[in-house]
Amino acid sequence: MPEPGSKKYDTRRARLRKDAEDSGVSDQDANTAANEELQEGEGLRSRGPRTDRGRGPKGERPGSTD
Repeated sequence: MPEPGSKKYDTRRARLRKDAEDSGVSDQDANTAANEELQEGEGLRSRGPRTDRGRGPKGERPGSTD
């Protein structure tokens, strides 16, 4: 899931809000529902390093064979 404040997060939030508003939900409720749905999915994402560089030197990584 995208992180709050990122462009992807804002794009998905806007899309969810639009879908909710098209279903007949009020503007404020649509905003709340979109935020809650994105926050629920965020717990599934690992907060570990996103790149090899973030894991440190190759020889010092756990489980490395070098």
